[in-house]
Amino acid sequence: MEETARLKGTVGELLRSQKLAVLSTHYNGQPYASLMVFAVTDDLKQILFATTRATRKYDNIAHDSRVALLVDSRTNLNADIHGAIAVTAMGRAEEVSADEKEAVLKVYLARHPHLSDFVRSPTCALLSLKVETYYMVSKFQKVVELRLPG
Repeated sequence: MEETARLKGTVGELLRSQKLAVLSTHYNGQPYASLMVFAVTDDLKQILFATTRATRKYDNIAHDSRVALLVDSRTNLNADIHGAIAVTAMGRAEEVSADEKEAVLKVYLARHPHLSDFVRSPTCALLSLKVETYYMVSKFQKVVELRLPG
């Protein structure tokens, strides 16, 4: 149990220290990657991101909600090969319901207040990745899995 708490702490620290992530979606068997601004809930169960409804990633999620989101600590130095940490969050993404939107917006805008006009635009969708599993890679090839209870 102590190891799980330590892993959850490391994952949470990384997610709160970074502002950008790579979102992977797919449609018709073709993967698609997008650089995204994100925020995470305190319990690590949801990762929030926003996009306009006219984007390919939104269309991909509408067709298949299974996504992966990669966040890492790299600095583009040689030391990253053994020192960087990467976390992949796996789960399903969906647009936040009208009932949840204000509460979720508080979390998102606390992290990215400069995006208030964008995320409140009628063409913008606020999405939530409901995380099922995190995979953390450290020391180049050490992989650890953190499953979140449903």
